[in-house]
Amino acid sequence: MLRGVFISAAIVVAVLVNSTLAYAQSFLNGDWVGAFHEDQPERGPGPELGDYLGIPLNAAGRQYADSWDASRLTLPEHQCRAHVSPYIYRGPIRVRITEELDPGTQTVIAIKHFLSTYAQERTIWLDGRPHPSEEAPHTWMGFSTGEWQGRVLKVTTTHIKQGWHRRNGIPMSAKATMTEYFIRHGTELTIMQFTEDPVYLEEVLARTTDFQLNPTQNVGAPGFGFEIVDEVATWPKGYVPAWPFGTEHREFADTLGVPYESTQGFKEASYPEYLPKLRKLMAEMPATPAAK
Repeated sequence: MLRGVFISAAIVVAVLVNSTLAYAQSFLNGDWVGAFHEDQPERGPGPELGDYLGIPLNAAGRQYADSWDASRLTLPEHQCRAHVSPYIYRGPIRVRITEELDPGTQTVIAIKHFLSTYAQERTIWLDGRPHPSEEAPHTWMGFSTGEWQGRVLKVTTTHIKQGWHRRNGIPMSAKATMTEYFIRHGTELTIMQFTEDPVYLEEVLARTTDFQLNPTQNVGAPGFGFEIVDEVATWPKGYVPAWPFGTEHREFADTLGVPYESTQGFKEASYPEYLPKLRKLMAEMPATPAAK
């Protein structure tokens, strides 16, 4: 009799665990649209040249960004270049999240993201497969594996192509890796990202991006077919638009009326301890004509 009770209890526990896991796996399903209440100027019209606020850039990353020219995107090699996974959720985007089931067991082996920007498809594997070797090909979305931590999906991504951390020339190297946490609260979805880039960042870049559930939207809207053309026919073959090394984009700092150094992505500028230094730098700034 007692043995039968234990067996029954074990069955109930197994059913509850499987039910909870199944619920968690479908917890993120739906059509989502980006919410821009956090940092709309960066994600809407785009950041200004020299705006490296909040990005812990090292010297190499700063030099790359200072030399970047937006006209580079008109080159044939760049016209169809997609956003990489650490950035693509930051722009204007709609996301459809679905599941991939094993045909034999009907267990969820992957979560799929269809991303309206550039019609990218991203797969997050949940079946325990390892990440490939370092020599394996890199892609715009990279290789992602996930695990459920309660109702939070933790995702680890490697093998991402070279891209950007911010859409004003701040580069991201092909050695970057990303850890994400997908957190749903009702009709709100938050993605918390931690990106490590040993080539261009001094420390981990942490960002959050929010989405709202919108089941009536057209996620697969047309308009993502690309045709490469010569946008500037007068440029000679092989020309790459760029600012010369040593360029300092001071316009952003001048517009805000803050010290140039504070806008340059030094990691200490992101912390409260930087405030006394900022006050000192501002006190040393020359008075503008309007302030005299």
